[in-house]
Parts: sequence; C-alpha cells; structure tokens
Amino acid sequence: MAKRKHVPIKDLLSFNGKKALITGGGSGIGLATAHRFAELGADLYLIDIDLRLLGSAKKILTERYDVDVSAFKVDLSSKGEISRLWQNLEGDEPDILINNVGVYVFKNFLEIDEEFLDRMMKINFESAFWMCQEFIKRRMRRKKGGVIINLGSIEAVMPFAPGLAHYDAAKTAVLALTRALARDYSKKGFRINAVVPGGINTPGVKKLRQRAAINFRVDMMKLAMDFKSRLPIGRFGDPDEVARVMVFLASDLASYMTGALIPVDGGFLSI
Repeated sequence: MAKRKHVPIKDLLSFNGKKALITGGGSGIGLATAHRFAELGADLYLIDIDLRLLGSAKKILTERYDVDVSAFKVDLSSKGEISRLWQNLEGDEPDILINNVGVYVFKNFLEIDEEFLDRMMKINFESAFWMCQEFIKRRMRRKKGGVIINLGSIEAVMPFAPGLAHYDAAKTAVLALTRALARDYSKKGFRINAVVPGGINTPGVKKLRQRAAINFRVDMMKLAMDFKSRLPIGRFGDPDEVARVMVFLASDLASYMTGALIPVDGGFLSI
C-alpha cells in the first residue's frame, strides 16, 4: 500500500474554495458554526426561516471574514421549499452540508395530536432526510462526493427530559439516517457523520430557562438543576464548542471518519 502524502495541519483545516450550507444558520449552534467555517475560508449558504436573524448573521459574517455569504429564507418543514432551494443552487451546490435546524418543544405525550407530531417530525427529521437526498443526488450527478454532518441529540441516546417523546423519536431517526447513508455512500466519496450535543446554552435553551423562572415553573427549574448536576464537566456548553467539532468532522483531519456519532455533551452520556 502506498504511503499517504504528508499534509500540513493548516492545510487539513482549510476550507478555502469550498462552500458550506448550514441550516438554522441564523442563530445558536448554526451561527457559531458559520463563524468557524468562514474563519477557515469557506463560502456560506445560510438557511433559516427568520429573515431578521439571517440578515443580521449575513451582515456580521461578511464584515468579519473575506468570504461570500448567501442567505435563504426557507421553511424546512416543507419538502417543496427544500426542492426549490436546491433548484436555486443548481450548478453551484455546496461541498459541505450541515443539517443543524431543529425545534425543542415540550409537550405531554398523551396530548400530542397528528398535526403537532407531523410538524415536529418534518422539522427535526424529514428536513435532514430531504436535504441529504438532494445533496447526494446532485453531488453524484457531478461525479463528486462531499461531507454531511447531521445534528442529533443526547435525547436520542438517553431520554432525560419528560415531554420530549416526539423530539427523541425524530433525533433517533436522524442518527439512524446518518449511519445508513454512511453505509450506502461512503464508497462513493461521501463522509457522513453526526454530532450529538447536549446541555448547550443556545438562545432557545436560554429562553426556556428564563420562561421557567418568570412563570415560576418549579418542575422545569428542577429539571435544569438535575441535568446540570449530572454533567461531569460541571457546566453547560457553548454553541462554539459544538461548532469546533463540526469543523473537525468537515475537515480533512477527519478523513477516515464516517458513520460516527460524536457526543459533545460535557460527559452526560458517560454516566
């Protein structure tokens, strides 16, 4: 077997000449990831349903980094809108796809109706399914591979919070999809992995905690304290700490990794 050529670390970490598409790129983990990819030279496609967040993110990123940033308002619960997005990108598709979007809504299992479940599954699972399909189909048509990173959740591995059965089921499906696609397409030039975050201080999580305090939801405050007490690292994480792992998985530093599920959870799953 021929010896692999030595490549300097700085080149393995470079995204110069590459494009990354990030769903949910207007805030939280998505925006933190956009910053790190732009820092390393990647042009960006940011996808979000919130035009205000998209505008703010694009302004900050273009002012701070010498990269191209395109922003698209897309309702990722709609397969039709996903298809139209990829039609707009025809001939200029990304090299890297990051399926980060997700919604974290508490609801008692016995109160869930068909409409609610359908929307939760569309956003938290089906969006990743259809985005992966479009990405792989179009990259293969151009005889190119690519990198996919899907965002799972510790809830898919070890359900902890009550009222999230729908979310747990959707994120479990995301992890299964990741491994199935890695099995089917890694020999065709794709690397497909998942990050499994937990206990990250995203804007959504902060709002939940603030709402619990304002409404004096003792049960929710206790849940947060119980969760934190389980973390061996002793604190909640920052979105950038997830973004750094995304960078690693998308870069050539992770050239022999596919089908992996990487926890970024402060040790939650270790105990």
